[in-house]
Amino acid sequence: MGKNAMNNLSYGLFVLTAQKDGFDNGCIINTVQQVTTEPNCITIAVNKSNLTHDMILETNKFNVSIISEKADFELFKHFGFQSGRDVNKFEGFSDCGVSGNGLKYITKGTNAYLSAWCCSEVCWHPPQIQQLPHGRPQWHGRSLPRRSGSA
Repeated sequence: MGKNAMNNLSYGLFVLTAQKDGFDNGCIINTVQQVTTEPNCITIAVNKSNLTHDMILETNKFNVSIISEKADFELFKHFGFQSGRDVNKFEGFSDCGVSGNGLKYITKGTNAYLSAWCCSEVCWHPPQIQQLPHGRPQWHGRSLPRRSGSA
């Protein structure tokens, strides 16, 4: 397994793909997070009005292609500006491969893909949200503050 692909996860943009009854579809999402490393586990967020959402709920499997900085705007237009309910997004689209789970992943403008199956679904809706005055959020790319007295 190419565990290094997990290092490409960040807050970014992704093409989420699924298949149902031989019909392939995909959409752009902006939320994929690694939850654990052993076993590798991720969470995704997809708008419940998207066809891809419904396909995943029915089949329990999906692929996530991680969009690279070198992606053309055409990729975003193709998977983000039209609905799979109206258009077959993979008809005539050749910049893809098929992973071991039988689903398509995007090969142009991406730097990795993850094949996944759904093992559980938990969705929490925050009833209260409040901004606090303590600066920007910490993330893995920013250095952690040093403790006092450490070298």
